[in-house]
Amino acid sequence: ENLEVGRQPARRWPDGSAAPNWQPGALYELFPNLGAMQDCPGGQMSGGEQQMLTVARTLMGNPFLVLLDEPSEGVAPVIVEQMAGMILALKAQGASILLSEQNVHFAELVSDRVYVLEKGQIRYSGSMAELADNEEVRRAYLTV
Repeated sequence: ENLEVGRQPARRWPDGSAAPNWQPGALYELFPNLGAMQDCPGGQMSGGEQQMLTVARTLMGNPFLVLLDEPSEGVAPVIVEQMAGMILALKAQGASILLSEQNVHFAELVSDRVYVLEKGQIRYSGSMAELADNEEVRRAYLTV
């Protein structure tokens, strides 16, 4: 029931080919914790499990674009790794993902491109590899 509330009809890519049509079973494979908690009310789940549930429910809508705002914030490292696996699986299926994230390590695991924002302005744009090579940008924006 936690997932079914987000269900939307299957979609097609602009070229007419079938887009991913997420089903609960596939989401339970992606998020094994949720599979074991199918009868658990969302309010009784941990913060990380609730975050997984939110993403899984979003995927039940079969979106072309997934917006993720700080998915690693406040969740256990094992859940962060599962989130990274989920994002990589989505990318492999052709979905576009816009990720807002302060955890640079997590962003490195899943991102192709990076934009560093400061006060609403783009201060850096490039690939993750380019960012890793740019000591000036890393020092200015990504260190404490």
